[in-house]
Amino acid sequence: MGDITALLKRASADEPAAIDEVFALLYDDVHRMARARLAGNQRMTLLDTTSLAHEAYLRLRNAGRVDVDSRARLMAYVSQVLRAVVVDFARKRNADRRGGGQVHVTLDTGVADSVSAADADVEDIASALEVLEATDPRLRQVVEMRYFGGMTDSEIGEVLGVTPRTVGRDWERARLLLSVALKS
Repeated sequence: MGDITALLKRASADEPAAIDEVFALLYDDVHRMARARLAGNQRMTLLDTTSLAHEAYLRLRNAGRVDVDSRARLMAYVSQVLRAVVVDFARKRNADRRGGGQVHVTLDTGVADSVSAADADVEDIASALEVLEATDPRLRQVVEMRYFGGMTDSEIGEVLGVTPRTVGRDWERARLLLSVALKS
């Protein structure tokens, strides 16, 4: 843990090599988070665990300075990046599916019915998270870290400075609010 803290200090001082070293040390954790995010969604076959983990790394690297002071805060940040990658991927696929600027031709086949609704689901969740953000920003953070990052209540509590029991209550409240937002 001491190595990671020292590397994070170097990364926050805008030292790109430190970000590379941090990612190398935490690659298995990031890969686990990506796997947890994609595990329940086998329908999204074009985005695999390794691609998601590598895209998260590229976004962290391109962001330049990473200003976090602990492993837990970095993993919380990674969960936000994973969410952004998945949502961007879903939006791009939906745009491409709608033609991506091409001329639309109506087909009289069942092909359109066989297209997965997974991307639309991800976009709906992203919209619901925006509603949740307006209600209570901490609830959105809990959802991001747990759903998109696969973090435990203890890890989330450490990042947010609350007890794991509070995280559990926040999770239940967030699930209820998201359920209402997704039904409307």
